[in-house]
Amino acid sequence: MKNKQFKRAEVLTISTAHFMHDIYSSFLAPLLPLLIEKLGMSLFMTAFLDIARRIPFLLNPFLGLIAEKTGLKYFVILTPAITAMSMSLIGLADSYSVLMILIFVAGISAALFHVPSPTMIKEASGDRVGAGMSFFMVGGEAARTLGPLIVTAAVSLWGLEGIYKLMPLGIVASIVLYIKLKDFDTNRPLQKPKEKGDTKKLLKTYKPFFLMLGGFLLFQAAMKSALTLYLPVYLVNQGETLWYAGISISVLQLFGIIGTMASGNVSDKIGRKTTLVISSFGMVISMALFLWFDTIFLLPLVGIFLFATGPVLMATVQSTSSHMPTFMNSMYMSINFGVSASIVFGVGILGDSYGLHVTYIICNIMAIGCIPMAFLLTKYAR
Repeated sequence: MKNKQFKRAEVLTISTAHFMHDIYSSFLAPLLPLLIEKLGMSLFMTAFLDIARRIPFLLNPFLGLIAEKTGLKYFVILTPAITAMSMSLIGLADSYSVLMILIFVAGISAALFHVPSPTMIKEASGDRVGAGMSFFMVGGEAARTLGPLIVTAAVSLWGLEGIYKLMPLGIVASIVLYIKLKDFDTNRPLQKPKEKGDTKKLLKTYKPFFLMLGGFLLFQAAMKSALTLYLPVYLVNQGETLWYAGISISVLQLFGIIGTMASGNVSDKIGRKTTLVISSFGMVISMALFLWFDTIFLLPLVGIFLFATGPVLMATVQSTSSHMPTFMNSMYMSINFGVSASIVFGVGILGDSYGLHVTYIICNIMAIGCIPMAFLLTKYAR
């Protein structure tokens, strides 16, 4: 029988793993102003860093198939330590190529973490998948709220080269996760036996769904990348301090937690489609207001709506009738990070050519496309 019980302890443990992993993943954006100065990088070159971090996610369908046949928990247990080691060393990078390698390793680790973890959340959430995804996404958003503050404080204490001292926290996190999750698979429901050709059939069946999902992510990606990656650079270029820039991106992420937590629960009550439509209108209007009034006091509103779509989209993917939920999630992650990697490249070029303010306006205009795409997801986002 399908498990309908919401296992809070397991949901919180996996969400905490998300938190510990993504703290280290969030180091790049607040450190970019210092790395640009140290290595003489342009925004075009920094875009390649973000692409290097996202390229491993293109392997998600392959990783998803592996995860379907092996223990999901070990991906979640080991990756916080791997990501911690690679991201804590970027301050020591003495060349662009070394920095690229460290970021790429962190990207591989992130891909390995994010493929199986939503499926584990689904299994632990019972019939409250939306709520479970909200807890999971809140773990990530909380990490991206605290991560910039932690790494900025570390720079203040030890300098850019001294942030390697943050590494042990990630290693300890993996040890604790092993203790907490070593028996996770004991009560895991049996999966439907695999049939030959299942993957091709699934891709053919859900092709329209993946196209609509990709369209929504495409229009959202420019705005999201511009804010989450380049906001510190934008503010420092305007004469603000690194601390001010770090606090600003933390504020964006902090209110993203509110949007993330609320949207999953709301979508369980009013439907995925309605929640997506409201969030799409909200992020377009709030970003326009932020640019018009040119004040960070509107960043909370932007954060709420920008991040509200995450758990709704994940819950939609996990709520499909496919019997291969991990593979479905891997396809979603591949589309998400593949689209984002392509878009951030364009954002970097625009930023170098026209400045980040003009780039933000263009990204805001592109985000309008999310509104019709949200309506097109009606068939699947119930």
